[in-house]
Amino acid sequence: MRKLMIWVLACILGNSVFAEGYQVNVLSAKQTGMGHVGTGMKLGAESMHFNPAGLVWLNNHMDISVGVSAVAAKAKYTHDGYSAKTDNPLSTPLYAYAGYRIYDNLAAGISLTTPYGNGLKWPKNWAGVNLIQDISLRSYVLQPTLSYKITDKLSVGVGLMLAIGNVNLSRALMSTADFQMIGNIIEQLPLPEEQKNYFVETIRDNKFPPAAATLDGKAGVRAGFNIGVLYDISDKVSVGISYRSKIKMRVKEGDASLDYANRAVEDLMGTLGKLAPMFAVPKYDQGSFRAELPLPSNTTIGVSYRPTNRWELALDLQYVGWNAYDSLNVYFNEPELGISPIKAKKDYKNTIIARIGAEYKATDRLDVRAGVYFDQSPIRKNNYNPETPGMNKIGMSAGLSFEPYKNLQFDFAFLYIQGIGRDGSYTYNNIVIPTQIDTFSGHYTSSAITASLGVSYKF
Repeated sequence: MRKLMIWVLACILGNSVFAEGYQVNVLSAKQTGMGHVGTGMKLGAESMHFNPAGLVWLNNHMDISVGVSAVAAKAKYTHDGYSAKTDNPLSTPLYAYAGYRIYDNLAAGISLTTPYGNGLKWPKNWAGVNLIQDISLRSYVLQPTLSYKITDKLSVGVGLMLAIGNVNLSRALMSTADFQMIGNIIEQLPLPEEQKNYFVETIRDNKFPPAAATLDGKAGVRAGFNIGVLYDISDKVSVGISYRSKIKMRVKEGDASLDYANRAVEDLMGTLGKLAPMFAVPKYDQGSFRAELPLPSNTTIGVSYRPTNRWELALDLQYVGWNAYDSLNVYFNEPELGISPIKAKKDYKNTIIARIGAEYKATDRLDVRAGVYFDQSPIRKNNYNPETPGMNKIGMSAGLSFEPYKNLQFDFAFLYIQGIGRDGSYTYNNIVIPTQIDTFSGHYTSSAITASLGVSYKF
């Protein structure tokens, strides 16, 4: 059980946090409506995220933009006639941008975004409960930014990214089926007949996972950078490139806790641990752990084309450096627990997101938008885990902005994401028989609906 608990913590922390879907791409209601393009565009204050070089092209002295999205995502697992669906909580990524034009060729700003986050909740007693139960994860990035116009056509920008985050997730130590197998072991133990019968009945009557581990950690402030270049090829065509660096989030003192199905199950596990030490549940809730968690780098090339004063078309190619997550290293802070460091290979692969969007100024007060993108999954088929089912995804979006008063805009966007279903498998050591290797295989599908609302004001 000692090795089991270490493995549980490592897998929960590693796979859940950095599975595909952890990167959030709804950080502007305007740009979400265009498929989240923007690297080659002049977006005012919102350029701080997409390409900081675009900030200096502010048309006014001050530009403020705030917004929030509501993301409803779901996943489904099927295998040999069995199926299970997630009941995920609604996630609400937000953004806030404030930009100021100091001189005609110099601008500064600050932004607060949630570029990484995840929420997932499988049924309490589903088939993969010993792999994942639920997860809640969020990061916050504060970015002060400077942007400078070198010539009338060329600008550069740089931002300092200051990131913090938190994660809370849980996973059963064993499934109900594995718990039932312990009944056979109890039959062989030197226990009084009355006690033995009580434990066997406790196992038989229990309908939920006997025990679960909950992991809670907060990452302190870590720094990265965001740089960009924007160039006007002509009055109608602009190109840009931006780079957001990798950030290694660091959890220095994460806490773990244990929850049992009921008191009878807890007593059973305690007694079983004394008689069969291999099944002893150590007091990991009395200790703490530390780990480094990489947030991947992003390199994006974008181009925008303005054939008329009313139309703007844009294309972005975003390269995500997921290979930063090649392994997971977890260390325990209390040496008296006697737990060796864990080094688990993950071997994620880099991916590309292709985006295209269009904006049309229907009237002086109304802009309409549409976009589509294709997002690759970084997870390899032979290391596929249901913590955050990863698969290639297609996103389709639409949006609009309405200006009831001069310089005040209300932005709306709708995004639908459809995962391209895939098969996957994951191998792990059996909990009751540690020398036995089990495989959890199945077919996964996923989808998400996002509604975004934003408000912007210029003066």
